Amino acid sequence: MAQLRAQLRDFSTLDISWNLTPEHAVTMYLEWGNNDWHSEYPPVRSKSDESYYFVVDTWGSTPVIRLVHRNSENATDLYSMPMPAGLVAEFEKENHGLKGISAPTGAVKHWLQQEMGVAS
Repeated sequence: MAQLRAQLRDFSTLDISWNLTPEHAVTMYLEWGNNDWHSEYPPVRSKSDESYYFVVDTWGSTPVIRLVHRNSENATDLYSMPMPAGLVAEFEKENHGLKGISAPTGAVKHWLQQEMGVAS
């Protein structure tokens, strides 16, 4: 676990949008004209706009946590790790066992913030 912590801490200086969901990221960057200019995350205005956010990928047998960098050109996974076993049951219960790409739950966000050394 110490090795994972060191790797997560490598990203602690990024301006991570902890409340940005995958759905909202798609709206901001890909669905032109379907945006809420008054929301927490208004639509992108230029190619220099970018976001960093976490998602949970549940397509496989074990949930995977991914750190995504998105701009108007593409989305890139910067970091990926299996969800720690101690978080899986609560995540799956809150996510109702759905398959896909989801926002991290509060418990997962809290764990990530602690591991990155950015917990408030």
